Amino acid sequence: MTHDETVAATTVGEAPAPRPRARLIDVATAAGVSPKTVSRVINDEPGVLPQTRDRVRQTVRELGFVPDRSARELKRRAADTVGILIDAISDPFFAAFVSVVEELAVAEGLSVIFASTGYDAARERTQLDRLTGHRLAGLIVAPVEVEAETLAGLGARFPVVTVDRAREGIDAVVIDDVGAAVEATTALIARGHRRVAFMREDVSYPTVSDRLAGYRSALEAAGLTFDPSLVVTHERFGSGDAAEAALLLERDDAPTALLCATSLAAIGTVRAIRARGLRMPALVSFGDFTLAEVLEPGITYVDHDPRLLGAAAFRRLRERAERPDEGPVRIVVPTRLVPRGSGEVVPPAGAAADPSSGSGADAGVAVRSGAGVGAASTGPSTGSGTAAEVAVRSTGQGASADAAGVVAGDPSPDAVPLPVLSEPAAALAATALALVHPQPAGDADVSAAAPIGAP
Repeated sequence: MTHDETVAATTVGEAPAPRPRARLIDVATAAGVSPKTVSRVINDEPGVLPQTRDRVRQTVRELGFVPDRSARELKRRAADTVGILIDAISDPFFAAFVSVVEELAVAEGLSVIFASTGYDAARERTQLDRLTGHRLAGLIVAPVEVEAETLAGLGARFPVVTVDRAREGIDAVVIDDVGAAVEATTALIARGHRRVAFMREDVSYPTVSDRLAGYRSALEAAGLTFDPSLVVTHERFGSGDAAEAALLLERDDAPTALLCATSLAAIGTVRAIRARGLRMPALVSFGDFTLAEVLEPGITYVDHDPRLLGAAAFRRLRERAERPDEGPVRIVVPTRLVPRGSGEVVPPAGAAADPSSGSGADAGVAVRSGAGVGAASTGPSTGSGTAAEVAVRSTGQGASADAAGVVAGDPSPDAVPLPVLSEPAAALAATALALVHPQPAGDADVSAAAPIGAP
């Protein structure tokens, strides 16, 4: 066999070169349509004329086009992340909040990324830009100064829910700060305290101002004069202890009771008291914190459970994804006063009574539970004014509380304690959360929310 014959035989035995794999752009060009139209036909989406759809399908068959399933799956999974923007992860409240949102998200195959604002508006803008640079399945934000218009613009891209603070026209998960402060202050007054101080924080959040309003409302309801000198400010970024509280408690006319507007304010106050060897006043913290129960006495606190808020925020985010055209709702999570000892400290013998309080300890103010402040817990409460327009009732039981019931001597007949919660978040998600979706304007109520995971 000659060399030419060998080459010819080899050539004859070779398989023909494979045809290059057709691309989506090749189908679009051959069919005379745009790549987007081809994509719609392949994914069986509406918006394509029947004759165009038939032509594209015929071209797909002729070119042997096979869609890149891996690319489609990657695109489908791209928006599988929940973004969370909070004040600070060092805040015990938000640490617990993020934890439960993450657990619920992971259970649904979602990831979580979070960032903190540090209570700073400029940093908030930067962090929002960073978070929203991702393809998000939703965003939960505790707003500092971001406006409703900005959040509404983001809401056109993915679901947005605010927590702890509301913005007009945006889904929000909050508590009744006014009503909870009324309940806590009233409990202190019921123990015989007539000089009750208030420790706020140096942040311009409506939550703090609402709690101050509730404190003042309770004083007024008990016939006690509001004393501005008993309102002091905790410097959140100070030395770590609340020196302002120490100065207050060292006065000759020192208050015998103190309501701290946040758990961080309570932590700083306890540190200052211990460091200076001061007598512990009756103290109530707005929010729990680590090891609060092992102190002596244990720290009584207003339970605005971050697990409940986290579960409610995540649920609303998923509801918004399923029903994007639904109007905004404001979800109010109930609170309760949890006694541990510090809030039940009685005034020392001979403590000066406020001259405006009438008969002193016999002022006749009682907490709504009807069992005094030593009760295991109280039901959800509402405050006065606009806060009282939102009725909070237990899911499936129709229990509600009115503003008058907070300071009335008789318990509200339909007040019920919050359900006992258990970990992990899956158990929390299955619990009826005693939430209600009020109308964003006015005082009309809609039916109570179903438990997370309900069909």
